Amino acid sequence: MATTERKPILLDFEKPLADLEARIIQIRELAEENDVDVSDEIRQLEARAVQLRQEIFSSLSPLQRLQVARHPRRPSTLDYIQAISDEWMELHGDRGGLDDPALVGGVGRLAGQPVVMLGQQKGRDTKDNIARNFGMASPSGYRKAIRLMEHADRFGMPILTFIDTPGANPNAESERLGQGEAIAYNLREMFRFEVPIVCTVIGEAGSGGALGISVGDRLLMFEHSVYFVASPEACASILWRDAAKAPQAADALKITAPDLKHLDIIDEILPEPIGGAHADPLRTTEILREALLRHLSELTQMTGPQRQELRYQKFRAIGMFAEAPI
Repeated sequence: MATTERKPILLDFEKPLADLEARIIQIRELAEENDVDVSDEIRQLEARAVQLRQEIFSSLSPLQRLQVARHPRRPSTLDYIQAISDEWMELHGDRGGLDDPALVGGVGRLAGQPVVMLGQQKGRDTKDNIARNFGMASPSGYRKAIRLMEHADRFGMPILTFIDTPGANPNAESERLGQGEAIAYNLREMFRFEVPIVCTVIGEAGSGGALGISVGDRLLMFEHSVYFVASPEACASILWRDAAKAPQAADALKITAPDLKHLDIIDEILPEPIGGAHADPLRTTEILREALLRHLSELTQMTGPQRQELRYQKFRAIGMFAEAPI
């Protein structure tokens, strides 16, 4: 299938790298026009570009990681599901008359094993984002999710969830329809299921909107993904009434994968290609598929009650503290 070259979308901290790559292209074109051999210089510049990319992406600040997590071309839930599954059938509806496009899910096979897969789905452009409400699910989305998970538990199929949302839909209509109740119900029911549950943060995971599908035996997180109780911009506005202080808020919130691994909230950090998941989606998909199969292999060796106890103890341990004299 023929494809067209898309213009790259640059993040602000990538500008030095973009300037260097543009210089390489310019030198190569001038050399071809004038029939001059500058291969040594180009090799040196290309090596410098690789080094610079490694330096940039190995020292990102929390707010810069948030920018990567929100990149418009970062692989989405449907991208991953369609890439890792042998076959896939999307299911619709919450059995209450509504179908929320911000949360997608269905049944499929992963390495021949029947599974239920679901997650938040953002759009690829403005029109699609509006249609999917930027991945912010309404109560019908969380009710669709729990319907699919109950189906999985009834028929003994592992559950795989993919988390990528700035939060649940916060509008008045969602509140009227029971947003808080829908999320709370999911939290309770996910602790009850006996089948393996593996949850993966693939982009940004915001507040209760993320929690509604992230109670699992294992919680994985991509290297440049973020997980927060409130976005850094919202936190800065609440604490300092100044959204410009988002960098300080991002540091304090401990939203990055290394921070959350240190706090024992997540179980594994999945590495991303240099430049982020969007720089090499195929390689990123391979990393995800390998991790999911590995964790499912471990979890399927346990009994249902053992997985329930593991899940319970995992979440009971979050936020533990020790008293000591001051």
